[in-house]
Amino acid sequence: MFKKVLIANRGAIACRIIRTLRDMGIHSLAVYSEADKASMHVTQADEAVHIGPSPASESYLDYKKILKIAREYGAEAIHPGYGFLSENAGFAEMCEQEGIAFIGPTGQQIRDFGLKHTARMLAAENEVPLLPGTGLLDDLEHAKREAIRIGYPVMLKSTAGGGGIGMQLCWSEEGLSDAFHSVERLARSNFSQGGIFLEKYVEKARHIEVQIFGDGKGSVVALGERDCSVQRRNQKVIEETPSTIVDADMRARMGAAAVRAAQEVGYRNAGTVEFLVDAERNFYFLEMNTRLQVEHPVTELITGLDLVKSQIRIAAGGRIGDIGSSGIPAQEDIAMRGAAIPKPRSVSSAMLMATTMPTLSP
Repeated sequence: MFKKVLIANRGAIACRIIRTLRDMGIHSLAVYSEADKASMHVTQADEAVHIGPSPASESYLDYKKILKIAREYGAEAIHPGYGFLSENAGFAEMCEQEGIAFIGPTGQQIRDFGLKHTARMLAAENEVPLLPGTGLLDDLEHAKREAIRIGYPVMLKSTAGGGGIGMQLCWSEEGLSDAFHSVERLARSNFSQGGIFLEKYVEKARHIEVQIFGDGKGSVVALGERDCSVQRRNQKVIEETPSTIVDADMRARMGAAAVRAAQEVGYRNAGTVEFLVDAERNFYFLEMNTRLQVEHPVTELITGLDLVKSQIRIAAGGRIGDIGSSGIPAQEDIAMRGAAIPKPRSVSSAMLMATTMPTLSP
């Protein structure tokens, strides 16, 4: 097991990781920008190092500085949290080249699922249900032809990024024409990647995501669903579990599909596979997030598992099914009890209430 872990993040997730490292007897090394020198994660960590000026581009996103500090202070692993460098394939690969464990997927796995259109191809190869859609579009005329083939309404999407940016609903060809250049421009300005594609739009859909874990050695398990259908401007507002529309059979089928999406690439560490569910309760793959998500405590409350602890154990070589090794049991031994939902007054704080409060497993 690691003796020292650097947390390449700030705020609530940095504090969350520090708490688990302390429980595991692992020395925590925080980094902080000028703006965060008095922040909670700095005072809670065993050790904290100033990394640069307030702009994230000169501090938390400067992977060369982060790696330099990891080397100088003897960190054996880096936990990226979420956001910042958590889904940066190049950073993950540089960590491995430096002999520092990246607590997350491999760089290639981040790259495989990082663009929505390539993730769709991987899902299709593994018989995961997909909405009618396209690969990357060449131009507006190509988009018009494909929209007629799929049938309006359609959703025009950026292949990169997330957070509801670079998505636009089109009810007609006129709407598609207006949206095409706007979405492409937004994609380039926000994600430095202008690729866009089409998917069939599903009215009155529910947005359900499945938490998965892989050990990088062939085993992948699903840890139930989170319903994130309450959204504003295509951004999640509240996540709850279990979903009111998911019964035991659907949960098993959706979990198996999520596992198939990741198993072929030997997925390692935490991930979330997102699905869209129509009025007939058919589900379709949307995308995969190759990181821990803000909403992970919702899943922790109903499974009794400490997902951050499991991330660290898997990065250190742990295996799923060996509780002392990874903390994650085999699929048949995973039990979900009760229900969990964020407190309405503080959704972003990951403060939760639940009908049961299971003790987190060691």
